[in-house]
Amino acid sequence: MSTQPPQLQQRLGAFHLWAIAVGLVISGEYFGWSYGWASAGTLGFLVATVAVAAMYIAFIFSFTELTTAIPNAGGPFAYGLRAFGPVGGAVAGFATLIEFLFAPPAIALAIGAYLHVQFPALEPKHAALGAYLVFMALNIAGVHIAASFELVVTLLAVGELLVFMGVVLPAFRWDNFLAHGWAGQDHFSMAAVGGIFAALPFAIWFFLAIEGVAMAAEEAKEPHRTIPIAYIGGILTLTLLAFGVMVFAGGSGNWAELSSLNDPLPQAMKRAVGASSGWLHMLVWLGLFGLVASFHGIIMGYARQIFALGRAGYLPAIFARLHPRFKTPHIATLAGGVVGVATIYSDAFVSIAGQSLTASVVTLSAFGALTMYIVSMAALFRLRRSEAGLARPFRAPLYPFAPAFALGMASLALLTMIANNGELAAIFVGLMGLLVGGALIFRRNASQ
Repeated sequence: MSTQPPQLQQRLGAFHLWAIAVGLVISGEYFGWSYGWASAGTLGFLVATVAVAAMYIAFIFSFTELTTAIPNAGGPFAYGLRAFGPVGGAVAGFATLIEFLFAPPAIALAIGAYLHVQFPALEPKHAALGAYLVFMALNIAGVHIAASFELVVTLLAVGELLVFMGVVLPAFRWDNFLAHGWAGQDHFSMAAVGGIFAALPFAIWFFLAIEGVAMAAEEAKEPHRTIPIAYIGGILTLTLLAFGVMVFAGGSGNWAELSSLNDPLPQAMKRAVGASSGWLHMLVWLGLFGLVASFHGIIMGYARQIFALGRAGYLPAIFARLHPRFKTPHIATLAGGVVGVATIYSDAFVSIAGQSLTASVVTLSAFGALTMYIVSMAALFRLRRSEAGLARPFRAPLYPFAPAFALGMASLALLTMIANNGELAAIFVGLMGLLVGGALIFRRNASQ
């Protein structure tokens, strides 16, 4: 009987990985970010987004060094483990897992909201459940099939965002975008500063989960070459789309009307073409591709993270099982889906945090992401010292300044989010304590 740990198949090229990088995130261009306007106004949110975009660019160029040097399905878990031992691995792994488990419910609900526009009798939560069932099945069917699907829907989603910008261009006015742009006021003030900090989670949503390519590194062909192409191409694509969508939507009319909606782009387009236009119906239908691309890609990401934690003994070994035919982590895929569906049908986050379910899970995902970014950048510095001879096919440019900037920005954003979201911060800390503590006890008992 073989004692070899289960291994994933290397079948993904640079174009597939670029599609995963962009697809994981691109739903953030379709919804979620506009809640930042409610906190900061258009100009305040623009400042927050510039700062967050700079952080992500510095982070991705630094993170690529780790991904190419340690191409493991655990991604940040593997980096934290290598640099800081079991505790560091557990913190990075479960922070990533929280990020990837709680982002899909928000996206699934947005899919439901888009479908509800076309089919008013369809309950958005039921549509979200259906999305989970369909895309979990597609992920289990095989990584090449899943990645090829991701490529197609990502290309369609990028194209649709470009169409959106072109269609709303005639309605765009700078005066609309600038009006009351500082936290609902016409002039910069201390309230605007507070709004900028409060809006950080929604600026992060523009880029959240791009690091998920790391979870596909074990399935990449020539990871030393394909991963840098995917990451750099992906972050540049997403940065251009994020600023384009935000500016064009904000300039299409009264931006405040879009600041609490799950479907801001169709509502912005109505101003330019009317409610009965074929362009609007095209956006609703093709806009689903952006949501589907992220939803499908993040399912792929959380499944690999659960698989890696199970394979390393931080979760029960059953989660590391591969499907006998498709060689995909099917049990891990289903387990994450159970958490997501339970979140969709629960009102706990709304009652505790006092905000919408979408805003709550976006913020919770951002807590996980920022914690993981901090551990990853710290791991980069630690491994540069402790393993100077480690093969690094890609080395972080502007070292140590770029990773230090990413580390500092992530730390500042995390502290700010804690100050502005005390209830959700307590939920996050409680979850991390249970998961990390439980995993370390389980691992120790299993090894005895």
